Amino acid sequence: MRQRWHYNCEVSIYTRTGDDGETGLFDGTRLSKSDPRIEACGEVDELDAVLGLVLAHLTEPDLIEIITHVQRDLFAIGARLADPQRRIAERITKVDLDVRAVERLESWIDRFDEELPEMRQFILPGGTPAGASLHLARSVCRRVERRIVALGSDVVERAVRVYVNRLSDLLFMVARAVNTRAKMPETEW
Repeated sequence: MRQRWHYNCEVSIYTRTGDDGETGLFDGTRLSKSDPRIEACGEVDELDAVLGLVLAHLTEPDLIEIITHVQRDLFAIGARLADPQRRIAERITKVDLDVRAVERLESWIDRFDEELPEMRQFILPGGTPAGASLHLARSVCRRVERRIVALGSDVVERAVRVYVNRLSDLLFMVARAVNTRAKMPETEW
């Protein structure tokens, strides 16, 4: 089965090239599907899917815009992880991820920090379906960070590591914002 994408090229849903437990990177390198780099790519994909679940529950345009932007950044991170020679980043601007991306996350965090009540204790994950899904996304994001860090600083650029670290903070703040806006009280630990 082939699907046509807006780039006017055909993409096969199944290729049969992974039937023996390997997958390919952008440079043609074949790796086991259990390779740590592939594991990290899979964790990034899982986080992106959880954010899709979040979007299914969100109704507020500012939050939808933030989460959609983060999803695009996660695709860029996945592309960078699948590009050990770092060739795609030089050619395709949508995989750029630098200090500006981190600063954007920090500005959103600061905005929510001003909007939200002061936190005096740890809070238990939960709340509205969107809030609970965001807490799940935060937890998955921490796993993504651990996988990326495990690859080593010589494999993954600092900007990616910092971005993922900051992203979990943002997801926590957005979860709190969703629940606060819905007048859902936080359960303190």
